[in-house]
Amino acid sequence: MTATLDLIISIVRTPAILVALIAILGLVLQKKSFSDVMTGGIKTFIGFLVLSGGAGIVSGSLAPMGKMFIHAFNVQGVIPNNEAVVATVLVTYGSSTALIMLVSMIVNVLLARFTSFKYIYLSGHVMIYMSAMLAVIMSVAGFSTWPLILLGGLILGVANTLMPALVQPYVREVTKSDTVALAHTGDFGYFIAGVIAKVFGDKSKSTEDLNIPKSVSFLRDSTVSITLTMVVIYVILAIFAGPSYVGKMSNGVNYIVFAIIQAGTFAGGVYVILAGVRLILNEIIPAFKGISEKLVPNAKPALDCPIIFPYAPNAVIVGFFSSFIGGVLSMILMVLLHTVIVIPGVVAHFMCGATSGVIGNAVGGRRGAIIGSFVQGIFISFLPLALIPVLGKVGLGNAMFSDSDFGIVGSYVGWLGRAGGVAAITAGILVAFVLLILASVLVSSRRKANLNTNKELGKENA
Repeated sequence: MTATLDLIISIVRTPAILVALIAILGLVLQKKSFSDVMTGGIKTFIGFLVLSGGAGIVSGSLAPMGKMFIHAFNVQGVIPNNEAVVATVLVTYGSSTALIMLVSMIVNVLLARFTSFKYIYLSGHVMIYMSAMLAVIMSVAGFSTWPLILLGGLILGVANTLMPALVQPYVREVTKSDTVALAHTGDFGYFIAGVIAKVFGDKSKSTEDLNIPKSVSFLRDSTVSITLTMVVIYVILAIFAGPSYVGKMSNGVNYIVFAIIQAGTFAGGVYVILAGVRLILNEIIPAFKGISEKLVPNAKPALDCPIIFPYAPNAVIVGFFSSFIGGVLSMILMVLLHTVIVIPGVVAHFMCGATSGVIGNAVGGRRGAIIGSFVQGIFISFLPLALIPVLGKVGLGNAMFSDSDFGIVGSYVGWLGRAGGVAAITAGILVAFVLLILASVLVSSRRKANLNTNKELGKENA
């Protein structure tokens, strides 16, 4: 039994295998040939491995950048890093974490089947992070094992259904379709970025429409422009950090050369991510048609945030830097306010900032990309301050959960626990579930009303 459970959990927490199996299921339901099923499943599997490999390359190249920043400016504090904090949590809460995730997936599929929110959350790695956070918070609040698993799975299933729905109007603006959704722990932050960008942006001027003279036309290539931009940033940070400190990371390579190599590695990682995304989209969307038709009508696959990077490569970099600047300014403000200092997590600001930049550009142009991702950067910098007190001993470490959804869901559950313990959390989770159902009914009613209105207009025009 334990071995079977371990196998199931290992599959659902590995996006490449999980989404490949989903693609295979969709193709089988469409009664495709064995050859088509194998091709679709394997290409989806490889596409996710390519995407994950690119993300690993980017994260690896950003690690020295973060260290150089901390050393150059002599700051100490909490660093948002999901992997670091989850590695600690799983030692104590591993079984509860896995079972919360399993329950949440069942809840998500049922909600997608029977409500108006037709989003199936397929980012297994971030699901395990959210599950780990909830296991800690609910244990600290006093939950015993099975209530913790069932209620933790329920609230995570609700969040995994609602968050993609919240940001989907902006994803439609990016993709010019309604075939794919976002499943990432930054979804609420992307929603905030979209709202801000729409209010303060100017959609007529896109980050992708740069007026570049012919003499420097090579800058039109996103890989070239990303490389040159990152070279400037890395070299400046390397100079501030000093050759002796950078030399410890570079294994004897000249510190300037090391900075240039890391910048090129970053650009290469982004290129690999974009290639993986294209491969996945070409396979998963047609395959998901079978699931939509047979199991969950009108279902949409909700995938990890790099899925929208190819739609605006320039906005990816604009969003990253704007979010990071927001994080730096937030850190300075924390120093002045004498709070816990949240050091800007470079990987968190890249993933969340880049995604906010693409969304901001789609709804508010260049200005929207800059302002939306900047506000999102401030948002994810201050949210950990609300999360730290509800995590018990885990909140006393040097690493903390990043991204907005951790702060929103974790703070909601955790502060209910601090206010009223197990009873308050239980009531709060049930209220969230009921509100989701009511919201679904409201959305369904509006859709029917709009449909009837369109029919009436069609009759009048006829």
